[in-house]
Amino acid sequence: MGMAEASTTFRVVISGYYGFKNSGDEAVLKSILLALEEQGKAAGITLAPVVLSGDPSWTSKKYGVEAVPRMHPASVWRAISSSDALISGGGSLLQDATGMKSIPYYTGIIKLAQWLRKPTFIYAQGIGPVHRQSMYAFIRSAMNKSQYVSVRDEQSSQFLSSIGVNAKIEVVPDPVMGMPLPEQRQRLLPEASGVQQIGISVRFWNKNRSDLQRIGEALIALTEQRNVMLTFLPFHLPEDIEASQFLIDQIQSRIGAGSSIKLMDLPDDPMLMLQAVSECDALFGMRLHALIYAANQRVPMLGLSYDPKIDQFLKRIEAKVVGTTNELESKEFVEQMGNILDHRDQWLEQRSRQIQTLKEQSQKPAQQISQFLRQNISR
Repeated sequence: MGMAEASTTFRVVISGYYGFKNSGDEAVLKSILLALEEQGKAAGITLAPVVLSGDPSWTSKKYGVEAVPRMHPASVWRAISSSDALISGGGSLLQDATGMKSIPYYTGIIKLAQWLRKPTFIYAQGIGPVHRQSMYAFIRSAMNKSQYVSVRDEQSSQFLSSIGVNAKIEVVPDPVMGMPLPEQRQRLLPEASGVQQIGISVRFWNKNRSDLQRIGEALIALTEQRNVMLTFLPFHLPEDIEASQFLIDQIQSRIGAGSSIKLMDLPDDPMLMLQAVSECDALFGMRLHALIYAANQRVPMLGLSYDPKIDQFLKRIEAKVVGTTNELESKEFVEQMGNILDHRDQWLEQRSRQIQTLKEQSQKPAQQISQFLRQNISR
């Protein structure tokens, strides 16, 4: 293999849950694209992304990249066969909590690239939960034959090792920790004159909505103690709008007289959602990327766990969940939210080093991928 020239362009296919207008996953894609551009330039090469998308025309228009339909075999085959490499990630792709199709699909894409003798890179993935042992072989084979494997938490690394993955595994931050605010910006959220603004990110999880009902009681209790603006930020459309509205309908007539509620209708742009989070005094979130956005912008947060990935991320910044989808005490919620609102600077100071480290390390996968392509792919 020879050293590539500085002007060399490499086509890189990116596989993930893209094109579905989920703010978290779109933020992951945007962050990866920005990191690949920056690290490619640093390595003296150009990376030309080709995104496998659920809505290729939307993805192409949104990010200015080539995109092909992710469920169209012929299009996927042509994209990979004409590429120089495949990136799988980021996000929670290899899990079976939401169904049995995800792991076979994403590992199948990786195996196709490997069969076509393309280098494959696992980019900051969160692995699991994987309840079916029959899926282990799919994951093990895809990982062991990849040129670079990175995961976003230590638990994912331990799981891969436990099922026989012997490739070197690098633990890195979620890519979104490195996403910047838009260069041109005007305030997005309404001014919360005289009160503190709390961003709220909720989703449907328990079928009987008991989790949202408990959240509602906790928010009501909070407004009985202090005046706040509860600003709902839907991360996954349209589901999170519906979940937010369900909760708003539950609490609207019962909140304290000095408090208010706002459901935001923001453009489907992850950088604008990041800006919206940055304008909050604190955030309460079920969505992982709502919490990551808050950490990115140094906004104090409370997380509610519906999945171990919530606990794992908060652990990395030395924080804990305030409750789970099965248990949330209103008194504990009010106490913790009051503490981070009243002692915001102290909360941030205690976590400043951890957050800065995550931001600095967020581009490591893009750096490794760029260096590999430059050093190992001849032109």
